[in-house]
Amino acid sequence: MMNTLVFLLIGIGILFTFLRLVIGPSTFDRVLSLDIINIIITGALVFIGFIFNNELYLDIAIVYAILSFIETVVFARYLEGRI
Repeated sequence: MMNTLVFLLIGIGILFTFLRLVIGPSTFDRVLSLDIINIIITGALVFIGFIFNNELYLDIAIVYAILSFIETVVFARYLEGRI
């Protein structure tokens, strides 16, 4: 029951953040909402790892978080005009 509630809240969070990604008033808002979606997905991967008692999901979450950070830095530099 509690797992279902957590997954429902994660899904609602991703849905609202995706709406901000689509209708964001500026490019900075879109980049920020994409970063928030990545953070939510990382948290969901950690939660799935705890549910199934499998450390592989935690490793995947770490790699995903690192790639998400690199993506955010690249987008920020692109918006500043450095790339």
